[in-house]
Amino acid sequence: MLVYNIHAGADRAGAPALDRVARVIRESGADVVLLQEVDSVVLRSGRVDQVAVLDSLTGFHGAFGRSLEYQGGGYGIAILSRWPVLARRTIRLPVEPPQERAGGSREPRSALHVTLGVPMVGELAVLNTHLDPARADSTRLQEIATLLRLAGELREGGALVLLGGDLNSTPESETQRRVRDAGWLDAWTSCGVGTDSLTWPDSAPRKRIDYLYLGPRLRCGEARVLTSDASDHRPLLVTVQR
Repeated sequence: MLVYNIHAGADRAGAPALDRVARVIRESGADVVLLQEVDSVVLRSGRVDQVAVLDSLTGFHGAFGRSLEYQGGGYGIAILSRWPVLARRTIRLPVEPPQERAGGSREPRSALHVTLGVPMVGELAVLNTHLDPARADSTRLQEIATLLRLAGELREGGALVLLGGDLNSTPESETQRRVRDAGWLDAWTSCGVGTDSLTWPDSAPRKRIDYLYLGPRLRCGEARVLTSDASDHRPLLVTVQR
């Protein structure tokens, strides 16, 4: 499983980099990819349907979750899967007071929930999100509360669940403490390889803000941060085992 903020398909210098993102995905060997900062027919990225392009370049099945109407298209999150996407839905993460977004809208951030059909395993629920980047935790705490309620309902219903994304908060934050306290296993803490857990920025990482959390009956075989200049984040690669 790969967790990767792709910076709207551009590298840190702003050069188009979807082909490099696709190469990272292919070379990683990941079966499922959680993407953040994804454009869909947005002016700044040339009106390209980025999920469709990545589907074509990787051979994966893609699902897009719109968080914001932007420049004539949509901006949000996506999940790519080697396996069929059986169901998908976008969940709003409302906050009070509503935050003004790019272009003056007040749309909340979102989470994307997909159900995958995994060979020899069955159905797998995957939740991907991109939390608020503000310095204070207050908005993120509202967003993560909604996400944890949903994830908890899936878990209590017996589903195999993975939860991750760009959570814009470091491990010692209250946001991350609440995820751990809710019983979710931090993949890096469980099985991280090497000493470099930091994912942002790509050139000289200073923060760990990209995560994958595992629910019951799933365990982490290995987690590592990959080196790449295709975005302003480095991708997190996790081997998940049953």
